[in-house]
Amino acid sequence: MKQEVFIEKLTKEGFPEPVLVEREVGGFLDLHSHPYEVQALIIEGQIDIIIGGIKSTFLAGDVFHLLPNQIHTENYGAKGVKYLASRKSLLNQEELSV
Repeated sequence: MKQEVFIEKLTKEGFPEPVLVEREVGGFLDLHSHPYEVQALIIEGQIDIIIGGIKSTFLAGDVFHLLPNQIHTENYGAKGVKYLASRKSLLNQEELSV
């Protein structure tokens, strides 16, 4: 997916402007979760995300999506990874619906 299309998609879905995230070569985050929804576009490198024992690999141009509190691990490839990430918290969604 192209960066412009990704940003348009985020806007339509109520996500804020994405930020650039860079992770080190061969890095790893063990089981964890985030209290917000995440959508990210890979700019360079590779990230492997394991959810429920299922590994998914994301490369440049791919988008990954994590639900709030979704338990997962992250592995960063031989060149590390750079991605644009946008986070939408449940609190913000609840405030908008009131």
